[in-house]
Amino acid sequence: MSFFQTLMFAMTLFFAYQIYRHVRQLEDALPQNEIQPEHNISFALRLVEQADESYKTGDLLQAKTYLEDAYLHDRKNPEVLNKYAFVVAKTGDRLKAIELYEESLELDENDDLTHNAIASLYRAENAYERSQDHYLKAIAIDDSYAQTFYNYGNLLVDMHQAEEARSMYKHALELQSDFPQAREALISLGDIK
Repeated sequence: MSFFQTLMFAMTLFFAYQIYRHVRQLEDALPQNEIQPEHNISFALRLVEQADESYKTGDLLQAKTYLEDAYLHDRKNPEVLNKYAFVVAKTGDRLKAIELYEESLELDENDDLTHNAIASLYRAENAYERSQDHYLKAIAIDDSYAQTFYNYGNLLVDMHQAEEARSMYKHALELQSDFPQAREALISLGDIK
């Protein structure tokens, strides 16, 4: 081996060692594994707060961006998923919103509001049987929420099941007597004048 080759080999070893030391220093500077998830969660919650503020001011796209980032940092948080799905649906991407709500239900299948939200999206996509399935699950979880019965009544109207819809609207009014939309729905079905 020539002197030049020996020198190049020594320099390569030296730089490789320097890179190794630098990488080790970076790894040592990172938080421990059990600390990192907490950081991600608190960061995600701050992003959700920023998204809420953006939504309140009418900046839907900025709210979506914040929630997308929050989702990337905390994929196992139903609140993040549900808010992200809601804003995605508001931007018109119902199929992506349905995916997100389904993911949320995998984490918490007993959330009646998520079942309600996804049922409404399925209804908008004319997937009536899927919509009905989610409304029934929402009712099984909480049979005291008038909005579910009203929403389900609307689906039943779309499915040309007027008698069943009438029953849902009446039940919604029994649960909440000051529910003008349910009253109007009954008027449109010819029950109230």
